[in-house]
Amino acid sequence: MRERILYYFLQKDEHSDQKEKHMPKEKLPKMYTDIRKRYPELSEALEALGKAARAAGPLNEKTSHLVQLAAAAAIRSEGSVHSHVRRALEAGAKKEEIYHTLVLLTSTIGFPAVSAAISWTDDVIKKK
Repeated sequence: MRERILYYFLQKDEHSDQKEKHMPKEKLPKMYTDIRKRYPELSEALEALGKAARAAGPLNEKTSHLVQLAAAAAIRSEGSVHSHVRRALEAGAKKEEIYHTLVLLTSTIGFPAVSAAISWTDDVIKKK
């Protein structure tokens, strides 16, 4: 497994100027694209870290994004919730699975945080 993780960190994607296949096809937030342009090496390192983390274990892409969605909701990160909802949908998650992921958090992070995350999720799902 270590070799697989190192491969992702050391691999130089010949299409590094293109978005990853799981990146949303719609317009990305301006702040995100500005940071990517300002700090391209950091951006590439973060993408490599994400790939390595997903490769480090048995969870499939859909489940990985649902876990990350839960973490985004827990820290009340609206942009991350939007991103992981889009990515989970692209990985095959049904909207019911996305909402259930958030509802499961109620006893852990509280109803107000879950309500906010559901509202941010609605922002993405109602656009589709």
